[in-house]
Amino acid sequence: MNLYAKLMGRAVARRPIKVGLIGAGKFGAMYLHQVLRTPGIHLVGIADLSPARAIENLKRVGWTEERYAATSLDDALRHGTTFVTDDWQALIACGAIDVVAECTGNPVAAVEHCLAAFAAGKPIINVTVEADAFCGPILAHKARQAGVIYSLAYGDQPALACDLVDWARACGFPVVAAGRGHKWLPQYRESTPETVWDHWGLTAEQAARGGMNPKMFNAFLDGSKPAIESAAIANATGLAAPSEGLAFPPGSVDDIPTLMRPRAEGGVLEAKGQVEVVSCLTTDGRPIANDIRKGVWVCFEGDSEYIRNCFEEYNVVTDPSGRYMSAYKKWHLIGLELGISVASIALRGEPTGVATCFNADVAATAKRDLKPGDVLDGEGGYTVFGKLTPAETSLDHGYLPLGLAHQVRLVRPVAKDACITWSDVAIDETLPAVRLRREQEALHMPAARRHA
Repeated sequence: MNLYAKLMGRAVARRPIKVGLIGAGKFGAMYLHQVLRTPGIHLVGIADLSPARAIENLKRVGWTEERYAATSLDDALRHGTTFVTDDWQALIACGAIDVVAECTGNPVAAVEHCLAAFAAGKPIINVTVEADAFCGPILAHKARQAGVIYSLAYGDQPALACDLVDWARACGFPVVAAGRGHKWLPQYRESTPETVWDHWGLTAEQAARGGMNPKMFNAFLDGSKPAIESAAIANATGLAAPSEGLAFPPGSVDDIPTLMRPRAEGGVLEAKGQVEVVSCLTTDGRPIANDIRKGVWVCFEGDSEYIRNCFEEYNVVTDPSGRYMSAYKKWHLIGLELGISVASIALRGEPTGVATCFNADVAATAKRDLKPGDVLDGEGGYTVFGKLTPAETSLDHGYLPLGLAHQVRLVRPVAKDACITWSDVAIDETLPAVRLRREQEALHMPAARRHA
């Protein structure tokens, strides 16, 4: 409740939080706009594969040239300016930097950046939730071993959902379900970067103006991103993944308490304590008023007569029985909210969401019939989408996590809608991300299988 006051205190004392940013794309650019308006913050350095592109984004979001005129990190520290480079290793190694934000969107690279931050004793915010979905639990474990903070990014829906779950539990409410909204119809599973804007509701020109990547946004549309973010929520909160994947029930914000009940009580849940995604479209494609498409929600239970009476007395929206209620945030502002993670870590020593278990995974699933020699192109592409699955199921069947299905060649045919397994692909086992995932699997493999 007092982050802004603490930031103002840092500004007055001339002891700003020193930040390093890796990746200056859409998410990073949104934070770059807001950091100009946030007291007590000094963005020391920006590392991007294309410094020229990073500078273009700086100009686009309102930076003047003198603000990024530093010739080195030391120069930036001396003059309170920002250094733009392609050397992420130097950025992480800079002793003066307090917090690193990983904003590349590349899950394999993000793992390497996180591990390097841990080795350097740096807390890191992992905006690349695709990486958290397949190895967040082991990254959290490595961070604890290093004595640093690993965190989800506030502004992205997983961290915002975790915040709502934490609020509900801290108030003493049993959490029945939590998740995000989405625009969903089953045919979106087959969407590609060529069809995304027609379904999304933007023209190609509008998307280009905003610097929006069609492959990335198609990952939202085809169900991959909802699966990824639901896995992050499940692993951070201890909620479970549905055994058959996300159901995407359609509904408005007022429908959430009715939808998010166990099936035996008229809802869609297999059991209490799950993640789910609510669609803003009816099954025949009609928009639903007062939707939760861009937001997050938590559904909790009035498990006593007294609480249910309070719900009634205060005229809150519940399910027909009066037992279930929800709280929600209708919008998330992505990189515009990242400063909350920076401030929470630096000023409170608290992450804004972090994996506490391995409950859920996202399996790479064939978007069409695939043949040997086909190269998987990751979330939002032409070959695969992500399916949420319980982690135990994923481990038992040897599913390939979606975050590692990038530029990987198939060695066996895989039918449309089938989950791809490790044995279906030829993958570089020496990659840090692959090794880390294998380590996570070994840690969480059921004991009977480990010793078989």
